Amino acid sequence: MTNHLETFRSRRLACSRCDTEFICERSGQCWCAMEPALLPMPFNSEDCLCRDCLRQLAANQRPGTRVQDVNERWTVSAVLLDMDGTLLDTERVYHHSLVTALNAFGLADAIAISHAMIGLPGPECERILCAHYGAALPLADFNRAFAAKRDDLLREGLPLKSGVIELLDALRAADCPMAIVTSSSRRTADQHLTLGGIRSRFTTLLTRDDVARGKPSPDLYLLAAERLGVAPNNCIAIEDSNPGIASAHAAGTIPIMVPDLVEPSAETRSKCAAVLPDLHAVLTLLRERGGLGARGAG
Repeated sequence: MTNHLETFRSRRLACSRCDTEFICERSGQCWCAMEPALLPMPFNSEDCLCRDCLRQLAANQRPGTRVQDVNERWTVSAVLLDMDGTLLDTERVYHHSLVTALNAFGLADAIAISHAMIGLPGPECERILCAHYGAALPLADFNRAFAAKRDDLLREGLPLKSGVIELLDALRAADCPMAIVTSSSRRTADQHLTLGGIRSRFTTLLTRDDVARGKPSPDLYLLAAERLGVAPNNCIAIEDSNPGIASAHAAGTIPIMVPDLVEPSAETRSKCAAVLPDLHAVLTLLRERGGLGARGAG
């Protein structure tokens, strides 16, 4: 999906390849958002393709991929979930707190720097800040200002992303193992999951404290699969960020992206099994291609 798709009336279009007519909403809820995200979404009506032609083109762009591979069913042994921006609406808290603190110190490029840090561990974010601002950044004072604003916002509550409870309930009902895989520290993960009211749902929690290399390295996802006793290629990984998808892809999982503040890059799209508008759509896709619900009630 792209930022161009925010407000658009439904239209009847003809596929630019085969002339099949279809309805285009371009709202983030259209059927094309459910397709494997191997192509950038179209910007102009003449670029639009019907479902079959989009699948054909997607398959042709992947060396060695057969058309029927796009529709093959997944063997899902576990679901691995990023936390911030995927389950919890914390990225907006971090973004607002970071931008506010940078502006308070009169530092430029606040929004761009904030977006560049999404999905990365805290120490890596500090390195980015220091590399960009150098001596102009009083790091200790900045960290205090950021933390104060962040904590102030968190006192107002930590909302869940749309579809979280429905997805977690379905995974539990299907007796599907799941784990949190986050770039946050264990202390922060425990705090945020508790604030969101879902900490008790997870017995397996992997954080940056558990590995030497955080995302975009594959280490966290490989360790999560090992802890659950499943093969990485039978794990669905749900992420909201470019570094998160890079990590999940490098680990050999099946990555699904639900973008939060930043849209996927072309490189990230090429690594995704799907890019979807929300977790409701993720659950629909898991039921269609992963047989979720077939294991019986749990």
